[in-house]
Amino acid sequence: MKIKLFTALLFLLSLSSYATSKSPVRIHSHNDYRQLVPFYQAYSQQVHSIEADLYLSPADPEQLVVAHDREELETAPTFEKLYVQPLVELFRRNNGKAWAHSNEIPDLLIDIKSDREQVMQLLVKQLDLYPEVFNPAINPFAVRIIISGDIPSPGTFHTYPEYISFDGLIHIHYTPEQLKRIALFSEPFRKHSVWNGKGSIIAAEKKKLEEIIQKAHSQGKPIRFWGSPDSMTAWNTFYFMGIDYINTDKPEACTAFFRNFEQKNFALNETDSQEATIIRTDRLDQTTARFTGFHAESRHLEKTIELYQPTFLSDGAARPAKNVILLIGDGMGLSQVCVADAVNQGLSMLQLKQIGLQRTQAKDAYTTDSAGAGSSLATGQSNNNRHISMSETGEIYETLTERLAKQNRSCGVVTFGNIAGATPAAFYGHTTERDHAGEILPWLANGSLAVLCGSGKELLDNLVRNKPLEKELVQTYDLIETTDSLLLTGKKVICIDERMGQATTPENLHLLAEVTRQTIRKLEKEEKEGFFLMVEGAKIDYAGHANSLPNSIMETLGFDLAVAEALRFADQNGETLVIVTADHETGGLTLVDGHPDRNHITAVYMTDDHTPIMVPVFAYGPQSQRFTGIYPNTHIFHKIIESTEH
Repeated sequence: MKIKLFTALLFLLSLSSYATSKSPVRIHSHNDYRQLVPFYQAYSQQVHSIEADLYLSPADPEQLVVAHDREELETAPTFEKLYVQPLVELFRRNNGKAWAHSNEIPDLLIDIKSDREQVMQLLVKQLDLYPEVFNPAINPFAVRIIISGDIPSPGTFHTYPEYISFDGLIHIHYTPEQLKRIALFSEPFRKHSVWNGKGSIIAAEKKKLEEIIQKAHSQGKPIRFWGSPDSMTAWNTFYFMGIDYINTDKPEACTAFFRNFEQKNFALNETDSQEATIIRTDRLDQTTARFTGFHAESRHLEKTIELYQPTFLSDGAARPAKNVILLIGDGMGLSQVCVADAVNQGLSMLQLKQIGLQRTQAKDAYTTDSAGAGSSLATGQSNNNRHISMSETGEIYETLTERLAKQNRSCGVVTFGNIAGATPAAFYGHTTERDHAGEILPWLANGSLAVLCGSGKELLDNLVRNKPLEKELVQTYDLIETTDSLLLTGKKVICIDERMGQATTPENLHLLAEVTRQTIRKLEKEEKEGFFLMVEGAKIDYAGHANSLPNSIMETLGFDLAVAEALRFADQNGETLVIVTADHETGGLTLVDGHPDRNHITAVYMTDDHTPIMVPVFAYGPQSQRFTGIYPNTHIFHKIIESTEH
């Protein structure tokens, strides 16, 4: 047991050597000594303050012990062993600072439970032995000592060493000199509110709390409420109310919630400087791993995007659909839709009335990847993960584009990502390994596609060094490098525009929508029996892997603009079926709270991987009623075929 505890201590201690993002609040480890590993758990999370309750030792009147109740005093550890010596050792190791990679100054809040004068005398005596750790006059990075609980009379503050600060009471009027010794105000939460941390605080109670917060701030002091609800909802509520110290008995969970907090929030006209990139790229597919990341400019939006209101004139019509536009938000679960809707106060896809749910499972796994799910959508056959429209034995599954091209329909694939990414690849290629672009791209030579548009110049360049293949592609397609030229060629076209591989920003927010509009126009000009177009919003998935809520919203809004273009055309044409769905959800996104009236949302990711939750299906136009209900992802292929042949 001692070995296990020592190992745990070493592990927790090692965590402190890594720089962590600065928390937007001061996290207070309440009754820290009751943690499984006191001090070190809170320290490893780099909390701002740690609380210890002090009593005189009944066995040794020259010792201070840490305990919550008198019944615990016989076996209580000493203050020196539990807090003083660990801090002394860490300051020695970190060259006079609490943390090696941070200049943050932690608070040690001492809650005096009995024998105030004797405790204070012994405390000062112990702390004076280590001025380099506890006296800011000696070391500017010293721990700040704050006395709470049975606080000395304000009139006696001046009799204690200058490095001693005190916990203030909001109802006491302090003189200017006394106020200088007040480090913060602490108030009992239950005195002002009965809220249990679920739902919302009663309006009158919230107003009372806000008045107390304002009173503390007007005196230039932070505030803490003790005995408060201790949950994610409560932490988030207290943060946005302006409470400075978040009181918690769950320092690890609370710190995790506030870590990278900018990535858990989004609001119009707010910017941040924190970088967010795809994490663990070595475990992602090769095309996604080439993504350079999300940057600050990709997380700023000044105004909401415009919505398209459908006419519904052709919605649910019994006639066959001449054209089909399938829009796939990669990684877009219902939560991703909800957060974008909250910030934008509406989405075009949410105007639709025909709504269903699809199960996303792969053939060989409950949680799918984009290859398994995309291939199931593209072929109507359940596919293994990593397989691109091919069985585990090498049987080729016919894709929608291959089948509909035989029916004299013009087919296109547009992706706001790499053309060899799993989802677009599933609609034109075949292989048992999604990373084998050299096996996927040659399938383009069969000519089933009239348009392919996305990023991936390096992959295509490497491929066309194969001279016979290059000859086949050039005979079949115009190879262009900008979407601006899509309508300038009369041939089939492969457009590799590297802008399609970049994160969505305010500058390129409409790019996917514009390319969707141009591709629809080009396919319509083919004068065939109709057309099929798949449009992918690829980087909603990337944002999920990066656990970046702002980027998920930006990518979803860019995707929704493409949805609007499809709906606009469907209303003009009257013969077009539009389906909006996802291949899977990424990140396990959970909404915490928000203020839609202020275009703000808070949400957290539970994982950096895909999840097996069902995803929504929105449909519009002739035969759209076929897409309501709950069904496997493979049914979408068959519903599309039935909609065009009915």
